[in-house]
Amino acid sequence: MSGDKLTGKVVKSTGSWYNVLCGDSFYKCIIRGKLRTEGFKSTNPVAVGDNVNFFIQDNNMGVITGIVERKNCIVRQSTNLSKKMHLIACNVDQAAIIVSLNSPATPIEFIDRFLVSSEAYQIPAIIIFNKLDLYTEENIAQLQELVEIYENIGYKCIPISVKDNLNIKAVKNSLLDKTTVVAGNSGVGKSSLINLMSPDYNLKVSDISEKYKTGKHTTTFAEMFELEFGGFVVDTPGIRAFGVSFLEKEDIAHNFPEMFGLLDKCKYYNCKHIDEPDCAVKDAFENGEIAYSRYRSYLNIMLEDDEKHRKDIYS
Repeated sequence: MSGDKLTGKVVKSTGSWYNVLCGDSFYKCIIRGKLRTEGFKSTNPVAVGDNVNFFIQDNNMGVITGIVERKNCIVRQSTNLSKKMHLIACNVDQAAIIVSLNSPATPIEFIDRFLVSSEAYQIPAIIIFNKLDLYTEENIAQLQELVEIYENIGYKCIPISVKDNLNIKAVKNSLLDKTTVVAGNSGVGKSSLINLMSPDYNLKVSDISEKYKTGKHTTTFAEMFELEFGGFVVDTPGIRAFGVSFLEKEDIAHNFPEMFGLLDKCKYYNCKHIDEPDCAVKDAFENGEIAYSRYRSYLNIMLEDDEKHRKDIYS
């Protein structure tokens, strides 16, 4: 088979080599050097979920030579190269963000930034609230408020407890026969949820840092797993921040569903929905039709390059 041209799907990415599934066989592959410089705007030209062309060398190492056109991808801003984006996964049917309101607490703006990225690439998103077993009365009240906010704008919300095996059937039904990329902060229970749904994988998990009340990185590389009840999930490393500055400023409001339908009602066609007169988005916010947390996330994304303006608003 050495030298034959093959096509397969990337199921694991370490950044330096990739596991590619072709038929019933897995091949360890590297990227052809030239491929890295052929106009890619991302830090990682190949991601889990990519369908790739490759051939096998005499040493049985595969070499990826091309990428089949993608259906979609979900990305975030690279933490190291601010002008580039990082591919999280490609060719997925939906995205699920796993969050927790306690131990660790997921920032609400992190949720909104993930949803903006999903909207930008027309990927349906689900919000899974884990660790109900740890929620205080205050957490429960916040959960009810957030579920109402997100369901009103079209996002499915599933409150669960992996520890207590609570509402896991609802998650399985949502993931059935689909390819789902799963993302979230470290420690929210991504790998634990996959272990509960498909125990044979026995993915590594770790306790929360007692000192900092944050998760410890246990998933090191993005990897795709087949679910025993049908479908696939892409488990991803914990993400501390979710940058979306790959989007043009004028496109950000388009990716907030509750704002999108109002944009043509603003007085000015190039309205930024910050301090312009006769702004339909601001009017909706002031009338309680747009949640405070959502509008605040929008402002923070719009003004993240203007630190002085941000401090003036939120100090």
